[in-house]
Amino acid sequence: MIYMKNKTKQIVKKKYSEIAKKSSSCCRCDCSTGDISESIGYTKEDLKSVPEGSNLGLGCGNPTALAELKEGDVVLDLGSGAGFDVFLAANRVGKKGHVIG
Repeated sequence: MIYMKNKTKQIVKKKYSEIAKKSSSCCRCDCSTGDISESIGYTKEDLKSVPEGSNLGLGCGNPTALAELKEGDVVLDLGSGAGFDVFLAANRVGKKGHVIG
């Protein structure tokens, strides 16, 4: 069981590493990650508010816009990738909230 867990972790790490090192998006368009993110509802302010490199352009939606997060909430982001939505959620829940991802 431990072998399978470690093997799975290695495979996921390798695939994310390959994607991160590519110069184009996963969808093979010449768009920037910002263009892709804006097309699914992220604002320019969202994009500016996160650390550089956290937006890999691999998302398939904008969960922070739909979640109606408020100060003090606790958020669990499964499959958080480089943390783009985690950073956005942290901005919304503030210092009294908690984000795991």
